Amino acid sequence: MFLRRCILFLSRLKWLRRWAENSALAQPLTRRFVAGQTRAEALAVCQRLNREGLLVTIDCLGESVEDPREAERSREEYLRLIEDIARHRLLATVSVKLTHFGLDVSESLCWALVGDVARHAHQHGTAVEVDMEGPEYVDRTLRLVRQLHREHGCVRAVIQAYLRRSEQDILQLCAEGIPVRLCKGAYSAPPTLAFQSRREIRTNFLRLAKILLSQGTEPAFATHDARLIAQLESSARTDGRPRSDVEFQMLYGVREVLHGPLRRAGFKVRLYVPYGLAWYPYFMRRLAEHPANLLFLFRNLFRRAL
Repeated sequence: MFLRRCILFLSRLKWLRRWAENSALAQPLTRRFVAGQTRAEALAVCQRLNREGLLVTIDCLGESVEDPREAERSREEYLRLIEDIARHRLLATVSVKLTHFGLDVSESLCWALVGDVARHAHQHGTAVEVDMEGPEYVDRTLRLVRQLHREHGCVRAVIQAYLRRSEQDILQLCAEGIPVRLCKGAYSAPPTLAFQSRREIRTNFLRLAKILLSQGTEPAFATHDARLIAQLESSARTDGRPRSDVEFQMLYGVREVLHGPLRRAGFKVRLYVPYGLAWYPYFMRRLAEHPANLLFLFRNLFRRAL
């Protein structure tokens, strides 16, 4: 837990982020988790993954935008990404972070820009997965998800199992027929708002997952936890929901060994495929979630030093 907190603290240091994202030394280390710096590189990775029988959701990395012009550039990038998905006939959705679209600048600006993306996705036969960020964004994010669902119907919300409020949020989203992706959560939150231990988070994840299996629309479970996956497979069988209606989501570059067994069992498997230059916060959260990834990082640093 101490190591995780240290990594999350480093992830918030703007000067370190600027150095890392412009460092020739650091960039090759991201290749395990980031599909490339350009949209073309990401699309090539997604084509390969589709050929392997995997679905994808593509994210142009970026968050905490403070300039409205940068938020508008994010919209333009996503509109082109959606057109490329349609042109290449990819089995893909897009994932967005609302702070990448200026939520911290203006809520109305963010709503307008993300609304354009959702409209474009609907027109091109794909969908938008609206990522959840820190606890302070939950209410604003869910308000936008509900609005997008009413207007376009092609969105999926993300709910984090570590938050104590998540059961009520999931029950409301299920009642409204809004699809949900359930994940553990990767942002810092105090004990008053969030479970702190892995055991508590895992227990709550499983409780929320059972609600989604019994009441949810297009439920998706984002986890690399083999024990949780085994329990979810058992719950899916008990619930009677067709396996083809249940989706497991995983991060690009993490525990690929889990993909095959799930696909052979009849479940959908979707990989979260990020690309872009603004990789530092995402990369650091991956290290915080799985500190063992630091061994991978140090091995690669050592090889480059040789």
